[in-house]
Amino acid sequence: MAVPPKVSKELLDMLNDAIAREISVSVSYMWQHVQMTGIQGFAVKDEIKKIAIVEMKHAEDIAERLVYLGGKPTTKPSPITVGETLRDMLEINTGLEVEAIELYRKIIDKAKDEGDIVTAQLFRKILAEEEEHHDTFSGLLE
Repeated sequence: MAVPPKVSKELLDMLNDAIAREISVSVSYMWQHVQMTGIQGFAVKDEIKKIAIVEMKHAEDIAERLVYLGGKPTTKPSPITVGETLRDMLEINTGLEVEAIELYRKIIDKAKDEGDIVTAQLFRKILAEEEEHHDTFSGLLE
């Protein structure tokens, strides 16, 4: 039977912050998708829905890792922000992705410092997807 690496409470808390964030953005993006109207909304709503689903998968993957490491996943999202107009939504989403990128880089560094290569690899994969989401939202803003 494999033995999970010993990690700090700080790293476990960071993973829970990531879960709360992923739950929040998946709800935000899904509600944006549902509320989008007009020709502009029609053009981007399916892309935002796809990203919402990816974000929920991130929450699941991080939660599975957290449980393996001996933690308990949060069920509470960080604050959910939807926005009123398409521009508001895209600006909010771009900012949320920047926050995720910054947090996930810190998690990768912390996991590497603690010798938890698997968590670092998981977050490298998620980070790449978050960078794609940032590129999508910032591109749509132009």
